[in-house]
Amino acid sequence: MSKDYYAILGLEKGAPKDEVKKAFRKMAAKYHPDKADGDEEKYKEITEAYAILGDDKKKAEYDTYGHAFNNAGGGGGFGGFNWQDFAQQGGGFNAGGFEFDLNDIFENFGFGGGRRPQRGRDVSIDINLNFNESIFGVTRKVLITKNNTCNYCEGSGAKKGSEQVSCTTCGGNGKIRETRQSIMGSFSTVRECDVCNGTGKVPKEQCEHCRGAGVSRTQEEISIKVPAGIQNGEVIRMTGRGEATPNGQPGDLYIKVHVEGHKTIRREGTTLYSNLPIKLTDAILGNTYRVETLDGNVEIKIPAGIAHGELIRIKEKGVPSERGRGDFMVKISIEIPKKLSKKAQKLIEELKEEGI
Repeated sequence: MSKDYYAILGLEKGAPKDEVKKAFRKMAAKYHPDKADGDEEKYKEITEAYAILGDDKKKAEYDTYGHAFNNAGGGGGFGGFNWQDFAQQGGGFNAGGFEFDLNDIFENFGFGGGRRPQRGRDVSIDINLNFNESIFGVTRKVLITKNNTCNYCEGSGAKKGSEQVSCTTCGGNGKIRETRQSIMGSFSTVRECDVCNGTGKVPKEQCEHCRGAGVSRTQEEISIKVPAGIQNGEVIRMTGRGEATPNGQPGDLYIKVHVEGHKTIRREGTTLYSNLPIKLTDAILGNTYRVETLDGNVEIKIPAGIAHGELIRIKEKGVPSERGRGDFMVKISIEIPKKLSKKAQKLIEELKEEGI
């Protein structure tokens, strides 16, 4: 009895060819025997299913006859699928117009395949800001040692005036094909040439400063614009300011910000807070006080009869943001004298008699 090939690939009966290929690629990458957690028997089973459902003629016959289909004349083993034929093809299979290549199947799973663009390494640094700098923003310059594009050859790796010639390692293809043995036979994989970095070209004469690498380890001064309102622990990303790589995109620079606290002012979102101790008599009668803000000292009026813990708002003296600037809130702290003179005590007793 023929196997249920659709079920083997986890598909509904009659699934189109593109879904068949997609399912096979996913399962083949999962069960490939060369992986540490691979499954050879399962891999053979899904390969057999794809050999039938991936071929238009055989798929049509299988869809018509269902479990009565036996792939007549297809060779020995696996209900007509010959595994030895597949293994001897070097990782490919070709019969009756049906073919596939493992390099195509596994190009996105680390088994070879097409060239991916190279990218330089990311760089991470830390900077310290004082409280005022974090609120209003600041521009900092830092000196970083990293791989930078060679200034002399502008990243080409070639001596000034030297031409580019074909890479002898890969024959100008940019890729190197390698054959390896496995329990299933010979498999061909393709990797990027590490001499020409996949370009197929190398300089006839190398740059003396970077020795043909196109990059060199040098110091670079980078100007970092810290935005207003940044908070402790936030990270600034500067795209393309990380390490350079030959024939590829540079990495990114990540700057982690550490903000020092303020002696009298604290932050909550876009609002700034401070405490203002006032005398008991000023709380009763009212008065004018000067408050330290990040914009300098500001005079505020203490209304008569203010309560302990009340807040007085100073508009638009807080943290700048896209929606405008926040407020500065002053929390009133009424100081109760611990000792009273006889005169003061007598006056307080008189107030007590008045019911105050």
